[in-house]
Amino acid sequence: MLEVAEPRAVAGRAPDVFREGKWVPMRTYDDNEEVDFAIVGTGAGGGTLACKLAEAGFSVIAFDAGPFWRPLEDFVSDERDQGGLYWTDERITGGADPIELGSNNSGRGVGGSTVHYTMIALRWRPEWFQCRSKLGYGRDWPISFDELEPFYEEAEEALKISGPISYPWSRRRKRYPYRAHPVNAAGLVLARGCEAIGVQWSPLPLATLSAPRGMAHPCVYRGFCAYGCSTNAKQSVLVTFIPRALNAGAEVRDLAMVGKIEMGKDGKATGLTYHRGGAWRRQKAKHVVVAGYAIETPRLLLNSKCDQFRDGLANENGLVGTHLMTHSGPGVWGIMDEEVRCYKAPPCMAVTEHWNYDDSDKKDFRGGYAFMSQGPLPVGWAEAQAINRGMWGMKLRQEMTRYNHVAGLRIVGETEPQRHNRVEVADEKDQYGLPIPRVTFSYSENDRRLIEHSKGSMRAVLEGAGAKELWTDHDTSHLMGGCRMGDDPDDSVVDRDGRSWSIPNLWVCDGSLFPTSGGVNPSLTIQALACRMGDRISGMAKRGEL
Repeated sequence: MLEVAEPRAVAGRAPDVFREGKWVPMRTYDDNEEVDFAIVGTGAGGGTLACKLAEAGFSVIAFDAGPFWRPLEDFVSDERDQGGLYWTDERITGGADPIELGSNNSGRGVGGSTVHYTMIALRWRPEWFQCRSKLGYGRDWPISFDELEPFYEEAEEALKISGPISYPWSRRRKRYPYRAHPVNAAGLVLARGCEAIGVQWSPLPLATLSAPRGMAHPCVYRGFCAYGCSTNAKQSVLVTFIPRALNAGAEVRDLAMVGKIEMGKDGKATGLTYHRGGAWRRQKAKHVVVAGYAIETPRLLLNSKCDQFRDGLANENGLVGTHLMTHSGPGVWGIMDEEVRCYKAPPCMAVTEHWNYDDSDKKDFRGGYAFMSQGPLPVGWAEAQAINRGMWGMKLRQEMTRYNHVAGLRIVGETEPQRHNRVEVADEKDQYGLPIPRVTFSYSENDRRLIEHSKGSMRAVLEGAGAKELWTDHDTSHLMGGCRMGDDPDDSVVDRDGRSWSIPNLWVCDGSLFPTSGGVNPSLTIQALACRMGDRISGMAKRGEL
């Protein structure tokens, strides 16, 4: 198992992610030195925002509970070894439809889950930001697509997204920074099936290089993208925004578990306490940003309760941790006559968003979903057959002989925000003595109708491509919500800039901000929000509004 025992970013230097065994200089701050911003989390939200704020001239420390990875040394083509990338600390999960927690929805280490995500970089449908007003369901966001569009462009440029010349959905847009990757055989199965039933498809825009970038090589299609990328082709936060943040003067503290946000008598945050190097320490800060994602962000706010805020920070309306959402993820699989070898290239290479943009009365549900071609690796595939299909022994061995002929599709399905789906803190405690999170989730009836509809769509596409012996499984993926943004302090946790309504120097910057879940992967939207927040904070500072 991939493990790092001691902090690496210490003594004025941090790991050089582009050169084996090398270091880059890093500014360091004393615990008693009051920095402008202490950021909890270094993933799509926190790592991106740390870069933006440091480049704007603020003093910044970014904390992460996990290690500072060295991609060229730590990441290998071994499914078993790479499990240390995930947040697998104890958590309690329940409800009518408990969410599986771990590899598919959380990361632990500098770069967060972008270190092991599948690099899908899709913008939201513009109408989703006003889905209540324009589509008749869900909840309107406090910002519009027009406000976020320039920051989508900024994030796509920073990540050098490799995408098609023309993407068939949403608004007309600028060309992607890098050319699209050639679609692998698994993606071409989706393409053939979509064409057979008369719906559009596209190569996926991906945050992995299709041409060289500095010291990073283009993708070699080794297929281990759901783990760490050992060539740095994957444009994770670890190799994009974090090096920029360090160069601009930010400090990153790895293996630093933040346990509590400290509050002053004036009702403002004064810093935070964190565990590093075997001891609890305290860092002073003028502002605290929580960017631990949809479970750890509510958990930290709730665990930071004090005499002034007895129900947790920013929780005067009882909304912290509520309206948690996941993306439903049923899959449909089949056997092709020809070899597919789906493990070659990134796991997801082709997509259809047809049912995200179809507002006809043919749908018996609200919301949308996209689905992508799939590329499971062999060990994970064998486990899935044992768990989902009850195969074992000789039956499993025989099934694995057909692995190279398997083709599959899986959705990213929108789920509704419901108050009873939530993150709370339990009585049980973790290795740091902190109450662990309890996650409760149940699908709505609309969610279930969407799932059933998607299975029929995926079956039609696979059958259109010539697949046989079809079967289905079920999964979930990304998490969103828990600290939703809004325009009304009675009905949201933070405002349109991620700023707490009740504690003016407390901010949230991650997927927990989402009021609704949409039907595509959230990472690009999280990074666009972080880019926007960085600009907004800089503007506030210039106007004396911080």
